[in-house]
Amino acid sequence: MLMSQDLPILIAGGGIGGLATAIGLAHRGFASIVLEKAPELGEIGAGIQLGPNAFHAFDTLGVGEIARNMAVYVDSLRLMDAMSATEIANIPLGDRFRQRFGNPYAVIHRGDLFSVFLRACREHPLVDLRTNSDVVDYDQDGGSVTAILSTGERITGRMLIGADGLWSNMRKKVANDGPPRVSGHTTYRSVIPTELMPEDLRWNAATLWAGPKCHIVHYPLSGWKVFNLVVTYHNDAPEPVAGLSVTHEEVLRGFRHIHPQAQKIIEHGQNWKLWVLCDRDPIQTWSDGRVVLLGDAAHPMMQYFAQGACMAMEDAVCIGVELEAAAGDIERAIQSYIGKRQMRTARVQLQSRWIGDNIYHPAGAHAELRNTIMRSKTDEEWYDAVDWLYGGQNNNAGEVPMTRKYSEDLVG
Repeated sequence: MLMSQDLPILIAGGGIGGLATAIGLAHRGFASIVLEKAPELGEIGAGIQLGPNAFHAFDTLGVGEIARNMAVYVDSLRLMDAMSATEIANIPLGDRFRQRFGNPYAVIHRGDLFSVFLRACREHPLVDLRTNSDVVDYDQDGGSVTAILSTGERITGRMLIGADGLWSNMRKKVANDGPPRVSGHTTYRSVIPTELMPEDLRWNAATLWAGPKCHIVHYPLSGWKVFNLVVTYHNDAPEPVAGLSVTHEEVLRGFRHIHPQAQKIIEHGQNWKLWVLCDRDPIQTWSDGRVVLLGDAAHPMMQYFAQGACMAMEDAVCIGVELEAAAGDIERAIQSYIGKRQMRTARVQLQSRWIGDNIYHPAGAHAELRNTIMRSKTDEEWYDAVDWLYGGQNNNAGEVPMTRKYSEDLVG
């Protein structure tokens, strides 16, 4: 019989969080089996914004150089008023930003980011990737845990990490807190060739146009070959939807009240797909014995802080570090991981909601107040406001393992 320490760590879910976890564990000598329900490993969607904390994680996970080569480095975060087409704020992301936070701000195609981790996992002998493996349940006996697949197959490991996303089967059993919260916000996504983007809007910036109950985001991707377009409308959609193809006219319907310059961006979109955004309330129950949640299974969040993938990668770093520090003591590593991640991710979840209501979508006097406050901020004041997130400082959010010092210590 195999001893517990000889068994692999099981990871339910082969998305960015699951693969990042697998490669993070492998670098510390832990073998894992990634169990993905889809017939092929891949990601849908378009662009992802990467704050400095994402690059801290890349470096610790050993993929920093590859990720840097695929990213597009934008010059600023630019906030526009979608009603007047005037600039509200322009936060520079150049040398001062990089010196402050130790890493850049960039954007990358979700598929490119996924490929970074997929390649690393395929090349590492301690990572076993399996598709058509939908983990629907588990059993445990105190010394091991057995993942139960939809086919009835049973796979035993020393630990099971639930990285199976928003609709996590693992969360159903660990937390049993019902379905995700439907936000009523509908997002439409498109990627267009750069030559189709209006020339006067081809800014090297992660740009947000904020309007009443709606907003538009755009930025260059894939070496400036394409522009990512994401437009969101608060239309009280009642049911979750993911990746549904929609007509151009349907997308425009929620944006006819904004300035023509902002509307012009939507006019050039192609092959639009629709998502109704969902998240969950923060919870305290992340684990059950040798089973623990990670990424969207633990803390799904709205897109407004651009931190969903970043938080999953931070989780991946933390769980590997805590397992190594605990010398494989699963229970101790799980509790330490939860203690270091729970309050930080809860803060990002709740502030993501707040940003949607108070920065992205207000109207009238509320919008004017937003503009006045945001226009008055200096660059340093903006940097101070996000230091808790990008620099990894404590700031009453629980112990945060993603400081630059922490990453440097891990990689020697």
